[in-house]
Amino acid sequence: MKNTKLITLLSLGGILFLVPRPARAHCDTLNGPVVLAAQEALAKGQVAPVLKWVKSGQEAEIRAAFAKTLKVRTQSPEAADLADLYFFETLVRVHRQGEGAPYTGLKPAEALDPALAAADRAIEHGTADPLVTDLTARLQNTLRTRLQELLERRKHSNDSVAAGREYVEAYVTFIHLYERLATEAEGPADPHAAHIH
Repeated sequence: MKNTKLITLLSLGGILFLVPRPARAHCDTLNGPVVLAAQEALAKGQVAPVLKWVKSGQEAEIRAAFAKTLKVRTQSPEAADLADLYFFETLVRVHRQGEGAPYTGLKPAEALDPALAAADRAIEHGTADPLVTDLTARLQNTLRTRLQELLERRKHSNDSVAAGREYVEAYVTFIHLYERLATEAEGPADPHAAHIH
């Protein structure tokens, strides 16, 4: 039982370190939550729905951009499109700045990464159970696979200097992976530790 709890905690906190490619988020896409909040705010003519996406010190910039957008978008449909895009870009840029993440432009709407879609569904349905099941399986597979690779390299670590170095590389990678997972499982959540947005 204790093992299962540890695996679950590690899987929840450490999936960022298991993905072989940089994780992507969707806050900078046209169908991401930040732009959806901006669309809602513009439709209602109220800035409040977007302010949660920025730090309090950034609020004045967003309020000013919102006021300009509302003024310009009344001029024509084309002006509305341009003004809305300006507001989306400003909001996403400021949001990313508040995270300490780089702003690389507003991305087109796209299909969500399956992991992000699953996380959004968990939020929508109010349960982490499917995430726990999925991540536990991924974590178990990753740890077992990496340990097996390490043990295989250890068998030949004294065959040559090159083989020894391959073993040391696998050892350091495995130890640091586990250390990061354990640290993430025990520490406070840092939503942008790997700049996933």
